[in-house]
Amino acid sequence: MIRLHHCHQTRSMRSLWLLHEMGIDFDLVVYPFDKTLREEPYRSLNPTGRVPTLEIDGAVVTESGAIAEVLCERFPAAGLGRAPDDAERIPWLNWIHFAETISQHCAALTQQHVALREDQMRSPIVMQLEARRLAKTLGAVEAGLRGDCLLASFSAADVGIGQAVYMAAHFVRLDGFPKVAAWFDRLQARAAYRMALPDEPGLYLRDFYPPWDLPQ
Repeated sequence: MIRLHHCHQTRSMRSLWLLHEMGIDFDLVVYPFDKTLREEPYRSLNPTGRVPTLEIDGAVVTESGAIAEVLCERFPAAGLGRAPDDAERIPWLNWIHFAETISQHCAALTQQHVALREDQMRSPIVMQLEARRLAKTLGAVEAGLRGDCLLASFSAADVGIGQAVYMAAHFVRLDGFPKVAAWFDRLQARAAYRMALPDEPGLYLRDFYPPWDLPQ
């Protein structure tokens, strides 16, 4: 049994996308982005009140990078992982976990723009600082792209980084990163990516949040 606990437009989207890419059967439980995650029964699964959480054959995995590793090892025929003796294993692992580096800045910006609802609670300085930090991570992806994918062929690394870029694009324009923009366009054309998108309003109610834009 495989069950993913998910909130729209959060880190758990990368786990959902990966499951769709693999074409395997799984159950999906969708939560609102609110205190429900800190209440029972979810709290017993993941005491941090965060997503994703993956239940797989009696085990519980709560880190998106670990979920990617577990799924790729469990379903090697999907071809989305890299075996320990593969020459691409180290860069594959690095990209899998670099997705979280990108996401930590997305999370800080999401807190500023979305979670903090009162203007006086927000900090334009934090918004600008985190947007610059986020842009640096996109620069690293720009430098790392050598072809159509992050590695020689499409893998879970593209899913993880691609989902992080999906979040990042709400705060940093991709115009300054032409290779990232072209690569992300290709990812958006994938059926599994589209299946992971929300079919109802999610966390982000706007397409873009400029760092200096405070609601009036």
